[in-house]
Amino acid sequence: MAEDDPKTLVSTGWLERHLKDPDLRLLDASWYMPGSGRDPKAEYDAAHIPGARFFDIDEIADLRSGLPHMAPTAEKFISRMRAMGVGDGHQVVVYDGAGIYSAARVWWLFRLMGKTDVAVLDGGFPKWQAEGRQVEDMAPILRDRHITVSRQAHLVRDVTQVAAAAKLGDHEIIDARSPGRFAGTEPEPRPGLRSGHIPGSKNLHYATLLHADGTMKDAKGLRAAFAAAGVDLDRPAITTCGSGVTAAILNLALARLGKHDHALYDGSWAEWGMYNDLKVAKG
Repeated sequence: MAEDDPKTLVSTGWLERHLKDPDLRLLDASWYMPGSGRDPKAEYDAAHIPGARFFDIDEIADLRSGLPHMAPTAEKFISRMRAMGVGDGHQVVVYDGAGIYSAARVWWLFRLMGKTDVAVLDGGFPKWQAEGRQVEDMAPILRDRHITVSRQAHLVRDVTQVAAAAKLGDHEIIDARSPGRFAGTEPEPRPGLRSGHIPGSKNLHYATLLHADGTMKDAKGLRAAFAAAGVDLDRPAITTCGSGVTAAILNLALARLGKHDHALYDGSWAEWGMYNDLKVAKG
């Protein structure tokens, strides 16, 4: 079990001990790939950890973009968090219905907005339920709460910046997708995208960082996974994936290792795979 750290990752035991803390805010950020057959909001309505609010990754996003769930503006983030009663002085814990999956994206999003008192629940809702801990089906009463944000632009990269990094080779570009999608031997789940990967990028499937029960490996295990993927942790890193969700699991792991110089490519393959003028590597 990974060591509890309220700025990165906390255990189910830690959460149960702190569940009634007045300044704890719990977010169910479950999200699944299109075609998975799972409805995260319906699952939340049926059962969630007591006090959890539902964080809709597809709605709390920049809907003006043609790309899926791109990071929202600071103004929209403030509006949604105030309405959910999440604000300054709160310790936020985010979980999802897969273990560690989409929760890491919301952890990264809070950090992008300058909020660092935020952690992912290790093992998520599956572990919480497997241990027989309390659940409920009632949504919490929400009270407006003031929140201030300070967008940390260094934590996100756009397509121009990633293209420059790929050309210069001055960053480790780490792709969290499956080996087959990275190699271009598996079709992309989103129609119309080319197959392959960003030239010069390294493949580290996000699942490699997790145990079978959905909890994150300890520091030794994480370092071994990055090393096996050929990643030099002394170099600045940019993470990427299909649409900027599982890439955040890599960012969470890097933060667990005490690394600070890492950013997330928000458009990820949903953007890169769409433009024919961007080079694609295979194999």
